[in-house]
Amino acid sequence: MSLTVHTEQRGDVIVVSVAGELDMATAPQLQDQITDLLDKGRNRLVFDLADVSFCDSTGLSVFVRAKNSCDEAGGVVRLAAPQRGVLRILEVSGLVEVLHTYPTVDQAVAGDPTPASS
Repeated sequence: MSLTVHTEQRGDVIVVSVAGELDMATAPQLQDQITDLLDKGRNRLVFDLADVSFCDSTGLSVFVRAKNSCDEAGGVVRLAAPQRGVLRILEVSGLVEVLHTYPTVDQAVAGDPTPASS
């Protein structure tokens, strides 16, 4: 399966909508999009994962690298609306809090303090 990535600006936040399977074959495509955004000074990112059906460790590492880069630039990375299987991977890996995961895109954009795992 392929991966599609779309971006939308909401105030000072860029919502990156990801759809498909995020794995070793598709992660570089998302990484390229993130690098492009960071190169343009966009360091407040929300990843909409509602349409991500699968995410492996390669996909998780893309989000961790994005967080580290955004943190260094004074920005933020938040994940939003992961499907049950993706949320479970985030929980098991311990990344659900580190990557600030929210149940909806609107909550992630707003920085709502209610995490998805509550």
